[in-house]
Amino acid sequence: MLSKSQAKAFFVVGTTAFSLIFIGLTIDTFQRIPEQTNQKEMTLDVVRGKHLFDKSNCMGCHTILGEGAYYAPELTKVFERRGEVFIKEILKAPQSMYPGQRKMTKYNFNEQEINDLTAFLRWIGTLDLNGFPPEPDLVKSASPTAIGSTTMEDTIVNSKNRPTVFNQMCVACHSLGGQGGQVGPALDSIGSTRDIIYLTKWLKDPMQIKSNSAMPKLPLSEEDIIELAAFLSKLKGGEK
Repeated sequence: MLSKSQAKAFFVVGTTAFSLIFIGLTIDTFQRIPEQTNQKEMTLDVVRGKHLFDKSNCMGCHTILGEGAYYAPELTKVFERRGEVFIKEILKAPQSMYPGQRKMTKYNFNEQEINDLTAFLRWIGTLDLNGFPPEPDLVKSASPTAIGSTTMEDTIVNSKNRPTVFNQMCVACHSLGGQGGQVGPALDSIGSTRDIIYLTKWLKDPMQIKSNSAMPKLPLSEEDIIELAAFLSKLKGGEK
């Protein structure tokens, strides 16, 4: 049982100690802010993009940094997930990437505004958010293959083994290894029915081959097309 003087001393010492700890942690947090927010990369176009993001009420549909609506995709890591070309194209003409599907409003942004918004989304993706948002697990929890072996199934399921442009654009509509969009057909066995020559022509301009194709002409470079055609031609339905 503490006496009144002991209790008072305990309270004063405890309060002082924890106050100092709190102040120290606060100072440490403020010292970390420039590095964790990648402040040196906060250029004028990033600032303009942030103002345009707010002015356009993007958070009315999207979530960013854990805040906003859940009607449309989360945007904190969208630059890493979709890439610059995809983002600029969908900001310019939302329907061009998802004909008849995308419900995003066309804001008629000019080129400068598109560049500013893209810069803002690129910068947001560089923030140190202590692991938020978590990366999705695109690898199946169980594999029928032996540990240590490498099969085509391992390749298509592990997103790290795919072309970057495939992960950024193709999976928005198509699935592979059970992961991806459902707008277009699954691509697991596309190489069994289409050779690399056909795939190359298709990727260059789908409507040249099929006039009523639902797939748009994607903003792909020649290198992207060559890489994608080679990758897709090897997908033969899990053949070992």
